[in-house]
Amino acid sequence: MISKKTGAIVFFGAVFVLLSVFGVSFFEAIWSFPRFSLVPLMVVALLGTGIFTTINLGFPQIKYLKHGIKVTRGDYDDPNEAGDLNHFQALTTALSATVGIGNIAGVATAIYYGGPGALFWMWVTAFFGSALKFAECTLAVEYRDFDKSGMTAGGPMYTIEKGLGKQWRWLAIIFAGFAVICSFATGNAIQSFTLSDQLYSEVSQVVGTEHFLTIKHQLTDWYSVSVQQVINGLFITVIAALVIIGGIKRIGSVTSYLAPFMAAIYVVSAVLILLANITEVPTSFGMIISMAFNPPAAIGGVAGGTLIVFMNTLLWGVKRGLYSNEAGQGSAPIAHSTAKTDYPVREGVVALLEPFIDTIIICTLTGLAIISTGAWQHTEFYVSRIDPNFTGEILNGSLLTSLAFKEGLSWIIPFGDKIITLGVLLFAISTVISWSFYGDRATEYLFGEKAIPVYRTFYISFVFIGAIATLEAMWAFGDAALGFMTFPNLISIVLLSGTLKKMTKDYFEMEHKTFKD
Repeated sequence: MISKKTGAIVFFGAVFVLLSVFGVSFFEAIWSFPRFSLVPLMVVALLGTGIFTTINLGFPQIKYLKHGIKVTRGDYDDPNEAGDLNHFQALTTALSATVGIGNIAGVATAIYYGGPGALFWMWVTAFFGSALKFAECTLAVEYRDFDKSGMTAGGPMYTIEKGLGKQWRWLAIIFAGFAVICSFATGNAIQSFTLSDQLYSEVSQVVGTEHFLTIKHQLTDWYSVSVQQVINGLFITVIAALVIIGGIKRIGSVTSYLAPFMAAIYVVSAVLILLANITEVPTSFGMIISMAFNPPAAIGGVAGGTLIVFMNTLLWGVKRGLYSNEAGQGSAPIAHSTAKTDYPVREGVVALLEPFIDTIIICTLTGLAIISTGAWQHTEFYVSRIDPNFTGEILNGSLLTSLAFKEGLSWIIPFGDKIITLGVLLFAISTVISWSFYGDRATEYLFGEKAIPVYRTFYISFVFIGAIATLEAMWAFGDAALGFMTFPNLISIVLLSGTLKKMTKDYFEMEHKTFKD
């Protein structure tokens, strides 16, 4: 049987060759394959597995929600059980990777391309994604390993190899390989780019775009960079490095404070926006629902309500829903596998809370803020499908959300957009920190513990690269890696569904005493 190291070398070699020959578009096609179908296989696999898991386990996202809250608040914490982090720390570490740019820029991007209706499909992805989170994180704890130092090593790569057998090692290698790639793109470069872009925008508002700090220097026909972007990159890199080098316990310690703090500031600000625009909230919900199923077509283009138009909205909702909550992707199980517990299902019920917190609450607040304030009119979707005569500035990503917060909070403060700058700063850094651990675990699985310092060196370097890169390239590669990472994980969830159902049944038939009892 092929060794993991040899398999990893073959895998990365194949990815490099394919990238060299076909470019990123070859991998990005996972979101449009098969070409002859209007319904991409990725969408079918993600939603299909979520629906199957939901039915198979009897709607765990509803039945076990209350129990998950009790576990998270520490009712069953036993410091003597195996693991590295308590349930709350494991949750916040995972949330720090998910509650991030996807909540600020990701939602805005979904609305930019797919319109308000895309938010509905983000909700659908989150609902069924909660069942996937429960499944993948329960399995991750069940099949986790411990290294020589006693640190946990878990995630779908271990679930696949130990749960399905070594004959499935090739699938585990594919997952771990794309997890490493995804850590550099989704968890790293996209975050640092968005933060750098936000900081650049703030400085430009003060000194202008012709200042020596902000003026873009054209280095090639397709690439330009400013001194400010370089400074931003160095700043982000240093902060991330100080935490990452400390390992999972320092990561868990930092994220247990940072995640709740940053989420609280953002949520309170968004709620204030909705209170100021309370009369527009029902209309906004109406737009989300109606445009989810019947989005307007491009003016002069395909007639509204056609399958093509509908699928565009659905696809952007699913893509950004997955990017936001990472349900089914297989990243969160790596964090949850570190939990101090002897009962895998107990951590699973903690994990199912994530999509509710991340997408149903935080992403919804972002989307409603963008729609209710009218900021969504500054999108390609609005101009191409509603009002081609719109003369306002077209905005995407965090800049669109910044506009919504500036307009929505103007009744209280004149600098509401600065809340987004702070949110992007905290969200991006926490995500970069958490994803470094995911990459650590995947690297250790493929190449052994000695490879971790090498990985961390490249990872920290990539924080800087992302800060001075181009948005389109980062999003394209991030989406592609995310998709290919998801498939192996979904396969393991389906094949181990019987085992998972029995584990769940056995757990909830036992008596649940608190640790104090």
